[in-house]
Amino acid sequence: MEALCFEYSSTPLFGTTPCHSMFQKTKTLTINKAEKSHKNQLSNITATLTNQKVEIFHRASHLNSHKKTKLPKPTHIPQLMRVPAESLVYESGFLGVVPKRLAEESHSHNHKDINYLNEILLSKVYDVAVETPLEYASKLSEKLDVHIWFKREDLQPGVFSFKLRGAYNMMAKLSREQLRKGVICCSAGNHAQGVALSAQKLGVDAVVAMPTTTPEIKLKTVERLGATVVLVGESYAEAQEYAKHRAKEEGRTFVPGFDHPDIIAGQGTVGMEIVRQLRAPLHAIFVPVGGGGLMAGIAAYVKSVSPEVKIIGVEPYDANSMALSLYHGQRIVLDKMGNFAEGVAIEEVGEETFRLCRELIDGVVLVSHDAICASIKDMFDEKRSILEPAGALAIAGAKAYCKYYGLQGENVVAVTSGAKSKFHIHNKIKIYHIRIDFKMH
Repeated sequence: MEALCFEYSSTPLFGTTPCHSMFQKTKTLTINKAEKSHKNQLSNITATLTNQKVEIFHRASHLNSHKKTKLPKPTHIPQLMRVPAESLVYESGFLGVVPKRLAEESHSHNHKDINYLNEILLSKVYDVAVETPLEYASKLSEKLDVHIWFKREDLQPGVFSFKLRGAYNMMAKLSREQLRKGVICCSAGNHAQGVALSAQKLGVDAVVAMPTTTPEIKLKTVERLGATVVLVGESYAEAQEYAKHRAKEEGRTFVPGFDHPDIIAGQGTVGMEIVRQLRAPLHAIFVPVGGGGLMAGIAAYVKSVSPEVKIIGVEPYDANSMALSLYHGQRIVLDKMGNFAEGVAIEEVGEETFRLCRELIDGVVLVSHDAICASIKDMFDEKRSILEPAGALAIAGAKAYCKYYGLQGENVVAVTSGAKSKFHIHNKIKIYHIRIDFKMH
């Protein structure tokens, strides 16, 4: 299938005029007064007065309690091709995207100057994270005639997600001076909580930049862990630009969600545990894919010690940035993206994660929202646990793959990556099963 795509002409996120800023600055006046702040009668307008100018920012009313910082300067955004998610569609379960190097060469372990195997083995994650259980899914195994195991990262204490591993591994390696200056990250979900909990453990000041669309429950969760939350912009990209600017301005360390060797190595401990826990021949490990950090880390370890084990990524049809990047042989930006599985709704995968995945993984399976809903129910039937959509993604991919290729008796592992489910998702799952029951009767 030939993908439909078009060139993307890059524009800085922050324009050179006030009206282009992510804060939607509406007015700039030159004045000569002492620096002070003023809030007018409209709860969603905040004016900041300095000795040079007054800047009025349009912000949500619940933002007023959060500290503002200076407006970031425009930065260069590298050009990447924008591609619609629907330009790459293939049958569920089929390994429709297989990195070209698999047909040309065996797995290489040239990881530039980074020895990921050693980095994973020496990871500091167990100062705060626990080795999560590998649990057998007896009902699903009997149904599919394979042996399916769940790697329960949704049981990670405090954050209910694997994200704690990478965040802590990176932060624990910072120097005393770096820790003194603090850290900052951009996230509206599990990474934010991972950074906040890691900062609490290390006694570090942490700032988390979140889009203004972030639900208040997530904001409060991060604040309860001791981090300072700044709501800014309407998208992840805008919040990230703010976080990077503030990191540079204040000397803080920016902790990325996935694209950093220490983050990747921390997530790679999941693969190390799987190999240690399952003392039987393993056919494949299915990994949910957002920015690619978890899959890159697992692949880096497993392919080093058990290269015969397949590492298979799983993405929703409408959030398939890794599959499209592998298909085109370069990183792309999704033109538009679904957010049902918001934990993996990433427009653009990381540079290092893409490099590792292109080099090491065996392919990507795409699944529908219905398949994700069914897998959430599968987990509930098996373990009485409720996963978030992204957390159930690997189960959906494993089921589809096993059916498509007719596996019998093999051992496969699905990484259940998170359990931060929302109540409105439960309604969609209920509607899905009502529809299925109606069709059956």
